[in-house]
Amino acid sequence: MKKIEETILLYEISKALNVSLDLKKSLYRVLDILSNSMDMVRGTITIVNPLRNEVRIEVAHGLSRAEMERGKYKPGEGITGRVIQTGKAFVVPKISEEPLFLNRTATRKAAHHKELSFMCVPVKKGSQVVGTLGVDRPFDESYSLKTGKRLLSIIATMIAQHVINLETIQLEKDQLREENRRLREELTNKFRITNIIGNSNKMREVFQMISQVSKSNATVLIRGESGTGKELVANAIHYNSLRSKSPFVKVNCAALPSNLIESELFGHEQGAFTGAIRQKKGKFELANKGTIFLDEIGSIGIDVQVKLLRVLQEKEFERVGGYKTIKTDVRIIAATNKNLEQAVENEAFRDDLYYRLNVFPVYIPPLRERKTDVLLLADHFLEKYAKENQKDIRRFSTPAIDMLIQYHWPGNVRELENCIERAVLLCEEGVIHSYHLPPTVQTAEESDTLPAKSLEDAVANLEREVMVDALKTTRGNMAKAAQILKTTERKFAYKAKKHGVDFRLYR
Repeated sequence: MKKIEETILLYEISKALNVSLDLKKSLYRVLDILSNSMDMVRGTITIVNPLRNEVRIEVAHGLSRAEMERGKYKPGEGITGRVIQTGKAFVVPKISEEPLFLNRTATRKAAHHKELSFMCVPVKKGSQVVGTLGVDRPFDESYSLKTGKRLLSIIATMIAQHVINLETIQLEKDQLREENRRLREELTNKFRITNIIGNSNKMREVFQMISQVSKSNATVLIRGESGTGKELVANAIHYNSLRSKSPFVKVNCAALPSNLIESELFGHEQGAFTGAIRQKKGKFELANKGTIFLDEIGSIGIDVQVKLLRVLQEKEFERVGGYKTIKTDVRIIAATNKNLEQAVENEAFRDDLYYRLNVFPVYIPPLRERKTDVLLLADHFLEKYAKENQKDIRRFSTPAIDMLIQYHWPGNVRELENCIERAVLLCEEGVIHSYHLPPTVQTAEESDTLPAKSLEDAVANLEREVMVDALKTTRGNMAKAAQILKTTERKFAYKAKKHGVDFRLYR
């Protein structure tokens, strides 16, 4: 075979191997090319099964299914078995004169009246033999079997590389699939209902409502002030629903300009407006079969409300600048901190859309209405940020607890979280004291946390706080408390009497 013909053959085989990720399909195509290029009568590619210690024909050209089934060998058995065992190519000029030739497939019979040559080369992954490539061709004295063997060895190397590539792709797919499963499981665990912190009566009502609505497809409207955790509730509803394995798409309507929100929700066609250089899918298309969370729903304009109402009623829409009607199966969870009833009265929000959204309202109470949850949340955030910042902070001092409970928290849970994060960053001890809390918490009149503004009173207040903490730690043992504060028991008793601290209350 001429060099140029060899190059063309190898190019064709390379294309055949890379055109499909289906291994068998690729290998059959390789044998078809060899049949046309090398005057091949029959061709086989065998694969080693290490578990059965057996070599079987994986794909073949010129053999029936029954003949392929008969083509099984043990390593070292026959020519194919020997190639597997030694890892070296074997060439038989005339198969009728070769005693090692077993003819397991029973295809080379004398009735053919043609002498055949046989070439078999190993398919290797590194130093490991994983299979063979075997070719029958009519005996021809002018044909160089050495050249044929070399050519088949190159092709076998290409096949081995293709197998390695496919195994790598499959491994990466398995890893991605496992990572995807792990992340979904992590999301599900993260947004379980039990992960929403609160044991107040009002929060128990919220948990019950989430449990009731999660398994349905009902539209949910989450009401509550900013910072109460409306997005967390939306997450809990989706990840505990029957759609939990489908997309969960979030849209903050207040963060989008009025001229872009329609395109963001419903997508647009190429050239629909200046800057629309290509077609774009909207959030409703991306959320198909899943859930879409529309945060701050009260911020959208009347024109977009009309299209949103159509999606809720008909489950269909058109992209901006498009005419094709797109069907979508999406569950809608909306949230707002606005008074939608007032907006309907002022004609800023459509009443028909309001009634379609308000199928199952869930009200999240502000933090000032669930005072019993403040310490639960504070402890949770303390543990979270102490771990993040690698600090050994274990608790809050009594005055700090009083401040946290008495403060009115206008920013709700979000403000409390920011407050605790700041306190953890400032604290260099094992206890968060009142002076680690933000000035807004310390000085707000509503909290009534500072009794007087004088320096003497401030020092007295600090001394009393430290002494109370020490007595709590020692269960009212004044001697041990004095030792902790590195002072004498006499001085401690004097200060205790001065500040009205009774050690007996802590026993």
